[in-house]
Amino acid sequence: MDNYRFLSIILPLLISVSVARSQSVKTPDSTLRYQRVQTYVNPVLPGDHPDPTLLRVGDDFYHCGSTFHFNPYLPIYHSRDLVHWEVISRVLPAAKATWVNDQPSAGIWQGAITYFYGSYWIYFSAGGQWFCKASSPAGPWSDPVQVKSNPATGNLGYDNSIFVDDDGKPYMVIKNGQKINRLQALGRDGQLTENVIKLDWINARLQYSWAEGPVMCKRNGFYYYFPAGDVTGGQYVLRTSALTSDSTKWERLGNFFKPVTDPKVRFRRPNHISAPFQLADGTWWTIGQSYENYEGDDWSGMGRQTSLFPVTWEGDRPWGMAPTTQPIIKPNLPQSGIPWRSVKTDYFNEEVLDLNWHFLTKKASTNYSLTDRKGWVRLKPDTGRTHLVQKETDHFYAAVTRVDLNASSATSQAGIYLTNGNQKVVVKLFTGYDNGKKIVFELDTAKRSIPNTLGNIVWLKLERYQHFLSAYCSSDGKTWISLGAPVNAANLDKAQPAFNSWVGTSIGLFAEGQPADFDCFICKDGGSALPAVGYSNYYGVTRHPYGTEAGVTNTTVYGGWFMLSGVETGHQPKAVSVTVNAKVGGQLEIWLDDLEKGTLIARIPLQRSTGWKSYSSALKKVSGQHDIFVKFPAGTARDISVKTIQFLD
Repeated sequence: MDNYRFLSIILPLLISVSVARSQSVKTPDSTLRYQRVQTYVNPVLPGDHPDPTLLRVGDDFYHCGSTFHFNPYLPIYHSRDLVHWEVISRVLPAAKATWVNDQPSAGIWQGAITYFYGSYWIYFSAGGQWFCKASSPAGPWSDPVQVKSNPATGNLGYDNSIFVDDDGKPYMVIKNGQKINRLQALGRDGQLTENVIKLDWINARLQYSWAEGPVMCKRNGFYYYFPAGDVTGGQYVLRTSALTSDSTKWERLGNFFKPVTDPKVRFRRPNHISAPFQLADGTWWTIGQSYENYEGDDWSGMGRQTSLFPVTWEGDRPWGMAPTTQPIIKPNLPQSGIPWRSVKTDYFNEEVLDLNWHFLTKKASTNYSLTDRKGWVRLKPDTGRTHLVQKETDHFYAAVTRVDLNASSATSQAGIYLTNGNQKVVVKLFTGYDNGKKIVFELDTAKRSIPNTLGNIVWLKLERYQHFLSAYCSSDGKTWISLGAPVNAANLDKAQPAFNSWVGTSIGLFAEGQPADFDCFICKDGGSALPAVGYSNYYGVTRHPYGTEAGVTNTTVYGGWFMLSGVETGHQPKAVSVTVNAKVGGQLEIWLDDLEKGTLIARIPLQRSTGWKSYSSALKKVSGQHDIFVKFPAGTARDISVKTIQFLD
């Protein structure tokens, strides 16, 4: 056996075993991971999820973080397994946040979710510290209440968190500027009480840059204090046996995360972690944020994406696992059927807006209707532009909408919308008017347009393949007309001044000049040929180099699988097709949602061939949005490559 083939077989096994041992849990049969979903890869919350906080109550986990100017503010995410997350509520509607500035980089920061004295609380900063309260994370949430300060405590700052001690006593972990780090107890009314514990010595010499986003946990009688560096990274840890201002009673333990050893890691500088916590099996975990940027391939524009990290202990010293591209063994928790986090399909059949949508301004949050035309959303700009958007989560997709607009002037536009955090770079694919009705695609100075011969109701599709965007239109959503060569969107995706105003890219719908109706929004259209290299989770497979011939192949004789998240399969497609290069015969399996508890929808036999060839299988009763798993047969290694998957009507 040549050295390359031997390493390709043994390295994934060694990595998996070392990860399992690092968590001090029993290692499952490693060969099963090639046939079942026992691992995950980061980020588990792709797209813009800055300053994450995490709360565990029983078997449920809740996440919140900084919203900035996106409203409704403070979305609450729920999970049962720490890997799959869904939005279950939004704490603060724009109508109840009249004092909040909705300019980029402003809005609401922090979003610290906690539970004490029998209630759920969200503490956030927006011109001071505020809180909302609820009996359930799903809401309803109370009106906001401002937290009172005093001369001894001082300014309450931003990016604070809440620590609840073993006896149930809560403390606010206060951060203001670079050199002020403090603790103070909270009373049953949610307000500060007792004396402030001053820890300003922690960053008196700027040892930790900003020492921001501090969180705390407790273990074996030690209190652990975790300050982050700044937005570029860095995470540190200190400990003490008593909550005291006396610096001599505290020990600085240094960096929290282990050094990166994986040369391909794209999320290299995680920080702003949630307080580490322990599961029933004894393992410890945390989540943390990071920008994606490696060797000049800059995706910082997507914002700070959130990853899940095992935490190990060397005696009473905690370590966060170093970021890695390799699969990590999942927490020993049940999967509850929540899909992987992706942009959500919406056919606008409900009278209440889906919780995954947000607005970039308060005005936009009032300029839409789900009842003016049943089964459509109407965007109603008064002057300028209005929009309805979600957080972009992927590097590969085909976004589709059906829009109805009788464009009557050069200001009339409606279609698909992409914008970065500071809203200085905008992508628009729209039906509009420019010396006649046109279909237009714009990004920076690039502009493509064709006459609209399709009518007032048109289908629009924007395909993303890494940094390249291609635009199409159609009269029926099946036969597509290209608007020309792809446009390079690297300027949208890269870091902009002030870190893109601290927020990431949004994708969705817009209208200008006059009202427009939209019948649907799909971000990952399964009717389009979706690249296999766009997978969100995997085991035992590898990507070929990017380019027109990019594909995915398995690396060992044990099989392997990959998953495309959030694919909209449509309304009962008749078949599923894969484009494959098979050096040997075999059989691919296509599953919905999971490889054990999901549904096997197709077995696709393959024949030995040279070059790419399409194979298909008939389907029954498949519809809606799903995570799509492609499983390789055992007994092959680097002999079968998958290029695309597509659902056919």
